[in-house]
Amino acid sequence: MSKKKEMSQEEIEKIKERYSHAELPPVKNWLSYIYFNLLKIFCFTLFGTGAILIALFIEPIVFLCGRKKFKYRTRKIISATFTFFINLMSITGGSKYKFHGKEKLQNAKGKIIVANHPSYIDVIYLISCIKNADCIIRGTIAKSIFAGVARPLYILNTVGNQEMLNLSKESLESGANIIIFPEGTRTPRHGTNQFKRGAARIALNASCGIIPVYIGGSDKYGLGKYDPPLSYLHEGHYVYDIHILDEIKIDEYKNMEAQIAARRLTERIHKEIADTAMAVDGRIV
Repeated sequence: MSKKKEMSQEEIEKIKERYSHAELPPVKNWLSYIYFNLLKIFCFTLFGTGAILIALFIEPIVFLCGRKKFKYRTRKIISATFTFFINLMSITGGSKYKFHGKEKLQNAKGKIIVANHPSYIDVIYLISCIKNADCIIRGTIAKSIFAGVARPLYILNTVGNQEMLNLSKESLESGANIIIFPEGTRTPRHGTNQFKRGAARIALNASCGIIPVYIGGSDKYGLGKYDPPLSYLHEGHYVYDIHILDEIKIDEYKNMEAQIAARRLTERIHKEIADTAMAVDGRIV
């Protein structure tokens, strides 16, 4: 396997500029800022502890109760725990959230869910609405403290392209919904990321619909890419304003040449999310 090309200093500076938070106002209330940082540490310590407990105790018990429904039952438990987690953050003041069109996720079956990715907890909000949520996750997660939960339940992005298509199709046909962030990384604070075609290829291969989601609200400083671990919004708290859009049917793309279909479907996904971002927050995604 060839080594990744090293980035030039100019490329590094461009990335820093896109994820820069220099425009944020200075901290006005240091007591509040310290409280929210401590709350953030507590919540993610709780989250990590919960992942370990699920892997050590819940998953073995569910597995013994029946292999056939192991994934569905475990995902349902995880969805419930994520609902508890986001409500805990809301009660303690760390973040507030609102779903628009939540029933589209709750009623989804065998669909691909695509969303922009402003923070590293976006997936928690999405899974809280989906009882049978599958995900395509980074291979590094399978080597972290979340490995016990991630490996048996989700698809690693380190598998080959064809295997990913096969695993995704199998998962969708079983009734699961696959969450994909087509940018492949977190959304920059300034500018945009190109949407990758993986979600479109999977949808075309499995002949399933796509539900776009726009995750808006406040700035996500402290949860974004390259943000310092011990950081939080300088004013206020996190707000997650989540808009679930109408399903994109793939019928019109089925008779196109595969590469053209994947490109046009990806452009459609991006447009749906970008138009909503501009209409709701005046933001370019």
